[in-house]
Amino acid sequence: MDEGDEPLGIEIDRSEGFGERLLGLLLDRAHEMPPHLVAPLVAEEITRMGGRDVAILLQDYEQLTLVPLPGLWLVAEAPQPIDGTHAGRAFLDAMAVEVPQPGGVRMYLPLLDGTDQVGVMAATWDRVDDNDRRLLRRLAGLVADILVTKNNYTDIFTLARRRAPMSVAAEIQWSLLPPLRMSVPQVELAGFLEPAYEVAGDSFDYALNDDILHIAVIDAMGHGLDAAVMATAAIGAYRHARRAFVGLAEIYGYMDMVIAEQFSPEQFVTAQMMRLNIATGRLDWVNAGHPPPLLIRDGVVVRQLTVETTLPVGFGGHDPVVATLTLRPGDRLLCFTDGLIEEHSAGGAEFGLDQLIDNVSEAEHRRHGVRTTVRELSQALKQARGGITSDDATILLVEWRGGSTDHLAKMEPAAARPAKRTTQASKRPQRRPTGP
Repeated sequence: MDEGDEPLGIEIDRSEGFGERLLGLLLDRAHEMPPHLVAPLVAEEITRMGGRDVAILLQDYEQLTLVPLPGLWLVAEAPQPIDGTHAGRAFLDAMAVEVPQPGGVRMYLPLLDGTDQVGVMAATWDRVDDNDRRLLRRLAGLVADILVTKNNYTDIFTLARRRAPMSVAAEIQWSLLPPLRMSVPQVELAGFLEPAYEVAGDSFDYALNDDILHIAVIDAMGHGLDAAVMATAAIGAYRHARRAFVGLAEIYGYMDMVIAEQFSPEQFVTAQMMRLNIATGRLDWVNAGHPPPLLIRDGVVVRQLTVETTLPVGFGGHDPVVATLTLRPGDRLLCFTDGLIEEHSAGGAEFGLDQLIDNVSEAEHRRHGVRTTVRELSQALKQARGGITSDDATILLVEWRGGSTDHLAKMEPAAARPAKRTTQASKRPQRRPTGP
C-alpha cells in the first residue's frame, strides 16, 4: 500500500462538521487575538450558534464571588456570589447548570483548565439538545484554556478577579503558586490561602511526575515583603532540588543551605515535604518544624502524622527522619500552617488544634469533593475565629483514591475503532491478509 492510501474498502470521513468548524474557527482566531478581545470573540462565536446574553465570570481571589469580564457582545452582569447562585453551583460542582426561562434556557458552564476551575460561561438559548450540550461543554473547555494562556500576556483577567487592593507580598505569592486544584483519577488536591490580598510568607507547591506526587507546604517567618521574598527563595530551592531527583532529606538540605546563605541567621522557614506514590498509596514525608498534617479516614480525623522533626529551614538542622505510611483508598491528608491554629478569637482564646479537628469533622461529614471541602472548611474556620486573620493561614487537602495509573491502557487504540465504509467500498471483495 502506498503512503497515504486508505485500507482497501475503507474511507475515513475527514469532512469538517459544524462543531469542529466552530471550535476550529475560535482556536484559529484566538492565536493572535489581543487578550482584551478574547471574551468578545467567544461571545461572537456563541452568537453565531444561536446563543445570546453571553457572560464570562471569573473567580475572585477570595473564592467568594464570580466577577464578569467586560467587553463587546457581553452582558453587563453584576458580580455573583459563589454560594447560593446557579453560576456558583456550576462552578463548585464543575457541571453544567440549566435554568429554564421564559422563551429559552439559561446555561451556566464551568470553565475548566484541566481540572482547575477558572470561572463560568453563561448564555441563553431558545432550546438545547444533547448535541448542543456536548458542543458547549467542549467550547467551555477551549475557552478556559485560551483564557489561561492569554493571562500570561496581560493584566486584564488578574485585575478583573480583584475585589480589594493587593499588597506587593501577596502579588509575589499568587504569582508563585501552582493551580489551586489538581485532579487525576487516582488523586486530587486543593489549596486555599488567606488573607488573599495580604498573604506573605505562606506557600505550597506540587508536581505530579509519573506516579509520584511531590508536595511542599512552607511558612516563612515574619510578615510583608521580607516573608514573601524568603518564601519565594524556599519554593525555588525546593523546585530546583526536586527536579534534580534527590531524596526528601537532600531536598531539605538544599533548601536549608539556600535560606542560610541568603538571609540573616535569625530568619527561617518551616516546611513539610511529601512524596505520594499514586499507584500504591505509599506516602513518605519529612518535617522541618512545621505543624504535622492530619490523616482523615472515612470522614474522621484519625491521627496526626507526627515524625521526629528537624530544625526549620535555614537553621542548619540534622538530616530529617523520613517517615512512611501506606494510605487506604479514600484517605485524605490535611496540611496547614500554624496561622490556622494559633490565631486568637475575638474573645482572646487561641483557636487551637481541637477546634480545627472539630471543624474538619463537620466539613467531612458532608462528604463534598476536595475543592468544595477546602472552601467550606476555610470559611468555617474564618467564621469560628470571628473573621480575624492576623497571620497567614494555608490549607492543602489531598485525597488518594487508588486504582490503576495506566490510563493509556484503558483507551481504545485508533486502529480498533470502526471506520466509516462507503457504499462503493462495501461492494468490493475483501482481500485476504498476505502477512503478519
